[in-house]
Amino acid sequence: MTSRQAVIKRSLDLLSAVVLLLLFGWLLLLCWLIASIETRSQGIFAQRRIGRFGQPFWVYKIKTMHDATGERSSITASCTGAITRSGRLFRRFKLDELPQLWNVLRGQMSLVGPRPDVPGYADLLQGEARLILQLRPGITGPASIKYRHEETLLSAVPDAQAYNDKVIWPDKVRINLAYYRHYSLGLDLLCLAATLVPSLAERLNRRFEAC
Repeated sequence: MTSRQAVIKRSLDLLSAVVLLLLFGWLLLLCWLIASIETRSQGIFAQRRIGRFGQPFWVYKIKTMHDATGERSSITASCTGAITRSGRLFRRFKLDELPQLWNVLRGQMSLVGPRPDVPGYADLLQGEARLILQLRPGITGPASIKYRHEETLLSAVPDAQAYNDKVIWPDKVRINLAYYRHYSLGLDLLCLAATLVPSLAERLNRRFEAC
């Protein structure tokens, strides 16, 4: 990504985040209220993630699960029983991601980029793969679009954690590195379109399979 591309990308992130918050701020508040009532707790969930240059930050989501009494796995398939009824709806339409527009405003995230990993995974990046850490994490991106049904996929295998670590995560790294190498504004626009129109996802997936 050139310096000019970086400035344009950040400017579009800021403008888009402001406009989306003005348009859908009411929806964010409604989701927060529903989540607060159903979980009987604060409706915003904060989790420590690894961002640009390996710096940790707090990512925000609408809460979609009941509070755990013990330590919970980062693999969602192992916790599907804790997902609330409203949470299933929020996840299906990605409404739980709305609070991350605040992360975009703060410069911690971009609209499009690699999803931020929980601590530990970034340490596993080796060689050229560490170039991914030069990117701001995204609310959406080519890897998250390919694995939009990741929970369903993981729930169908005997060992979700092992399948994630040996199959899904390495493939996401490959895709995110390809995104870094072939970045363009047009690619970002395609990712946003594929997020909103799932029928475009296959076109995006084919593009990255060739990388």
